[in-house]
Amino acid sequence: MAETVQQAYTKLVKSGAIDADPVQQSVLPALDKIRTYLSAPATNSGLRGLFSKSEAAPKGIYLWGGVGRGKSLLMDMFVTTVDAPKRRVHFHAFMQEIHTALHEARKTEVSDAIVPVAKAISASVRLLALDEMQINDITDAMIVGRLFALLLADGVMLVTTSNRTPDDLYKGGLNRDLFLPFIALLNERLMVCELVSTIDYRQGQLAGQQVYFSPANAAARTNIDGIWTDLTGGVEQELTLKVKGRETILRRFHNGAARATFWDICGKPLGAADYLALAEVVRVLILEDVPRLSRNNYNEAKRFVTLIDVLYEAGTRLAMSAADQPTRLYLEGSGSFEFERTASRLQEMQSDGWGEKA
Repeated sequence: MAETVQQAYTKLVKSGAIDADPVQQSVLPALDKIRTYLSAPATNSGLRGLFSKSEAAPKGIYLWGGVGRGKSLLMDMFVTTVDAPKRRVHFHAFMQEIHTALHEARKTEVSDAIVPVAKAISASVRLLALDEMQINDITDAMIVGRLFALLLADGVMLVTTSNRTPDDLYKGGLNRDLFLPFIALLNERLMVCELVSTIDYRQGQLAGQQVYFSPANAAARTNIDGIWTDLTGGVEQELTLKVKGRETILRRFHNGAARATFWDICGKPLGAADYLALAEVVRVLILEDVPRLSRNNYNEAKRFVTLIDVLYEAGTRLAMSAADQPTRLYLEGSGSFEFERTASRLQEMQSDGWGEKA
């Protein structure tokens, strides 16, 4: 018999991989109810019969709370126990796929492109698990309402995580009144569960570890490889952030952790808006190969200062390899005096427990 979510959680606790958390444990029965429903044999033949709605169908789950509370851990554990067609994907990556699918559907001159896109999803999965739902622009806001309504009507079970309660999604956004029916749909069709734990588990994964390495040599890379493996379990994907028509590609991303080089992020003409978008999604950033800064790479140095300011204000955890220690990274040239604040922040961001208040 397949393992239940409760059994999977208990196994992790007994192995020492996690500590038992009463708040997390309170969600396990609801997840197991969905797992049992999805694992039941189909009453009709064929895939469409498998997805047919049932009066006994439980509500999906909207799991929200502060960063690092274990939302993604619970979702991953739940998904692994489900014996049914399923998909687990980060919400940003999912929306990128939806935009691509809509573009292709419109080429067929279909009257309503969302309908075939939704049908394709419901024909392939019975469970759709979306991690870290955030709505940041009007285009996504207008799409998700109709898309989710169609998926739910077709019997797809939705489980999602977010840092915000449904009522705070797209808060202050353009034409938000048009988005309110979607919020009502979430509150009606999904069980809204808050993880109120005061412990930040994601930040805790770096607790007590060295997070700044210099020089940026083979030894530094080996240490950073170890941190990355601890954060992601070796699983990663590409994520594209879109800001004002620009695209910033994070080639290595998983569960709120991203890994990039200095030149990936600071070697391109990006600004504060791009870094703010990054900080909304990324809770732990591994930044590699930061060079010595001077008049020879002045523009890149300015972007690096902006990046650190944004990460600092957002409480984003930073692990980094660099040519030298923070106070010796920028010793001469225009901007070196202003860099003293950045160096101070880099040193503060290395301290154990930094960022937990964010």
